[in-house]
Amino acid sequence: MMNLSDSHTPGFDQGLSPTPAPLLFYWPWSANNDWQLIASALVGLQSVPGLIILYGSMVKKKWAVNSAFMALYAFAAVLLFWVLFVHRMSFGDRFGPLLGRPAMAVPEEYLTNQASGFFFPNATYVFFQFVFAAITVILLAGSLLGRMNFYAWMLFVPLWLTASYSVGAFTVWGGGFLETRGVLDFAGGYVIHVSSGVAGFTAAYWVGPRISNDRQDFPPNNIINMLFGAGLLWLGWSGFNGGAQGSPDPISSLAILNTHLCTATSLFIWLTFDMLFYHKSSVIGAVQGMITGLVCITPAAGLVQPWAAMLMGLISGSVPWYTMMVLHRRIAFFQKVDDTLGAFHTHAVAGALGGLIAGLLAHPRLTKLVYPKDQYQPGLLYTFKDGKPGPGFKQLGDQILGAVFIAVWNIVVTTLICLAIRIFMPLRMDEEDLRIGDDAVHGEEAYALWGDGLKTRTYVRWSMSPVLPAFCRGPRGC
Repeated sequence: MMNLSDSHTPGFDQGLSPTPAPLLFYWPWSANNDWQLIASALVGLQSVPGLIILYGSMVKKKWAVNSAFMALYAFAAVLLFWVLFVHRMSFGDRFGPLLGRPAMAVPEEYLTNQASGFFFPNATYVFFQFVFAAITVILLAGSLLGRMNFYAWMLFVPLWLTASYSVGAFTVWGGGFLETRGVLDFAGGYVIHVSSGVAGFTAAYWVGPRISNDRQDFPPNNIINMLFGAGLLWLGWSGFNGGAQGSPDPISSLAILNTHLCTATSLFIWLTFDMLFYHKSSVIGAVQGMITGLVCITPAAGLVQPWAAMLMGLISGSVPWYTMMVLHRRIAFFQKVDDTLGAFHTHAVAGALGGLIAGLLAHPRLTKLVYPKDQYQPGLLYTFKDGKPGPGFKQLGDQILGAVFIAVWNIVVTTLICLAIRIFMPLRMDEEDLRIGDDAVHGEEAYALWGDGLKTRTYVRWSMSPVLPAFCRGPRGC
């Protein structure tokens, strides 16, 4: 997300008053603030209820409550730690090449002041960046569904947000070394999707696999609800990519159109491959293709022309399909790591592809409008066309550097967090809880049908005596 002090956006205050007045007088009532709040709400709806419904429907019935609750808890926990210190670590005063200086983002005088370089208050900016951070953690959870100890997840969320997400956000968007080099990431292909895909895959390695029955047979419990959650995710992406510019200008409009063009193309290509090779038009496959399209266009949404967005959809519907449906089944290491919803392929692979393609197809005029600073260069295709490929090669090299740094940082930090947590409690539930599912973990079931759920009636639960949580259950103990 670019700071508007570096943007092409003209002054928004024209016509608001017949008499001249300082810009500061108008900024709280700008259309920018209205749009940013709408975009924030759209991104928030992608998580709550979007991913809650998607996760709760895309897993076995016995894991519906746990999967949905992991998303709900993460959304709430991220907000608390975000305003306490992580926002300023991600977007505050420079503390070094990797982080901003930690500080609280809750004082009224801070929140009601104008956000630096933007035409809206800090409160709007804090909330907009929070919903980005929250969806990143929830996307990561997709790799861990169906077996992670919920108490370990409760610790993992704030630790990963602090040690990993803040570094990615600051280095690419907050003034860190990747922004200084000019890495293109319009709305979070690297900061959100590469990080969540790589971190989810890494955490899945350390948590361990689901029980064998769940790995072999893990059908969605409600495909219609799954499509409802997927629809919220798709339409909410209008705020995800459309809000990244920070203003309701032509770049935002182009970013939204490009987002939907890429996504529709990607879904069509993924579905075509499923029909050609499996002779079935899989609904789950269509959702996966939708997600890879949304992810792939994100780092380039406002930087490429519509034809390029459709080309990106063709690539995002084919390359991640191949890595998930072919390579994943042939490579032993992929088989060893139980990535429940395939977040590595749908987010890490698709996000990295989008970032690299931005280094190839970023249009010169659009790039200059969004990133006026000299360190940002157009895509290699256009510099070749102009007979001066040097800047394009430099930009493509920076895109590769950005993807590698985000991936390596998340592998290392996620590993350290998992190793630290398992000193105090097991990362994986014990075998008996894994066999039973939601009722063993939360004392609740998703669907009270044909007598299910009778043992957890509300009047019984109110009469139960509280007990200390079994933090150390499992073969490892404490």
